[in-house]
Amino acid sequence: MIPETLATLPPTLEAMMASIRKEILIDAPAEKVWDAVRDVGAVHRRLVPGFVVDTRLEDGARVVTFANGLVARELIVDVDDEARRLVWAVVGSRRLTHHNGSMQVFAEADAQSRVVWIADLLPHEVAPDIAGLMEQGLDVMKKTLG
Repeated sequence: MIPETLATLPPTLEAMMASIRKEILIDAPAEKVWDAVRDVGAVHRRLVPGFVVDTRLEDGARVVTFANGLVARELIVDVDDEARRLVWAVVGSRRLTHHNGSMQVFAEADAQSRVVWIADLLPHEVAPDIAGLMEQGLDVMKKTLG
């Protein structure tokens, strides 16, 4: 079933778009998990070491180098401490014409956290690759913080 917001789009545009949502439960308090997520310049040390091997800060952005050699320049759109939500946009990618990502941390019972990672991207064909990377990243995050 197509969500109502997509039902009004032309079929060609609908076929090109992808929205991926992944979530994971981590055995750590939300404050601890959020502190690592919001530290946008230390992704390679605090959040997903080994999955991301380097992070370099630039004016309003970070350049992230993944273990597979992929390098992404991510504009930091918002760091919302109250909602525990980080939003970024990948720019200058040869493979993606659009990529908007968000990660949000929710407090759960027993000092656990639920991390929700959403990526909206074009073209749709790269969705399986991006989904796989997101799953790998969340697995590393769980091991690092849990």
